Amino acid sequence: MTTPLAEPRAMARARELGLSVLGTTSPNPAVGAVILDSAGTPVGEGATAPPGGPHAEVTALAQAGERARGGTAVVTLEPCAHTGRTGPCADALIAAGVVRVVIAVPEPTELAGGGADRLRAAGIAVELGVERAEAEDGALAPWLTGVREHRPFVVWKVAATLDGRVAAADGSSRWITGEQARAAVHRLRATCDAVVVGSGTAVTDDPQLTVRDADGRTTGRQPLRVVVDRRGRLAPTARVLDDAAPTHVSRAGTPAELMAELFDRDVRRVLLEGGPTLAAAFLRAGLVDEAVVHLAPTLLGAGPSLVGDLGISTMAGALSFRIVDLLPMGGDVQIRLRPTRHTGGHQHTDGGS
Repeated sequence: MTTPLAEPRAMARARELGLSVLGTTSPNPAVGAVILDSAGTPVGEGATAPPGGPHAEVTALAQAGERARGGTAVVTLEPCAHTGRTGPCADALIAAGVVRVVIAVPEPTELAGGGADRLRAAGIAVELGVERAEAEDGALAPWLTGVREHRPFVVWKVAATLDGRVAAADGSSRWITGEQARAAVHRLRATCDAVVVGSGTAVTDDPQLTVRDADGRTTGRQPLRVVVDRRGRLAPTARVLDDAAPTHVSRAGTPAELMAELFDRDVRRVLLEGGPTLAAAFLRAGLVDEAVVHLAPTLLGAGPSLVGDLGISTMAGALSFRIVDLLPMGGDVQIRLRPTRHTGGHQHTDGGS
């Protein structure tokens, strides 16, 4: 008989599986699935493959084989009921003989909807909305933002001193944070479809914007490198134009225009690594969904601030954030935050994406 903790543990694992493929599945959602046998023992697990590959449920069922019969499928997103580049996951679950399906997030699109109804029609017990907020706040957030707002999810990353400086008065900024924090940035890049900087950062710092290992070698899948360069300042010899990863030079006039460009290129999760001016433009537009701040225990007393002018003149108008987590990172601290109030006219709640 299934133990009371089997399904919650399976759902937590399914969320982890979704996070493990974040940045590789766009424009599809990063879904995780776990198959429990009739006794509640995990016998299969899977996550969404890159476009054209199997969905999470299909991979988990293949791993479980006949042990799935009479068991339970635990999945972060409602199994699809339509045929696209792959067949309907709802049909695969029916054919495998599962008797129960536990789902975190209902399918929000009309195209892929109906999976839960199809499962119920086949006599399978379906529980919908289990730990929904946690799933929506995790690996599914970029895809859900795309569905609901027709734009990518934006993560703003910044490294600063205790007094909020991103560079010294002479313009030098290497290195504000230590090796562990810099390694974390590369892991963060790997979870994103695109990395965005402005022409000022590209010209001043000449970053490569690739995902690299501890030895400085490019590794794994590389996100699209994006430089916002309306005035044609980028030199042909800039490192961001090398062949280590694809690059898109944009002349978009506003953050919203840039997000529309990238959304049309199937980008669903953006890492904003630009300087204070670009960060301020995104914050003013209400287009920052998450912030990852690396703070070093140093003081400069002068130099550019971590964000430019936001057009805020009173405390009542201040942007507010909630701390998602806070981690020591070598000699530095990483703070991950989600906005609770935007200047751009829309709100984020604790359970939203």
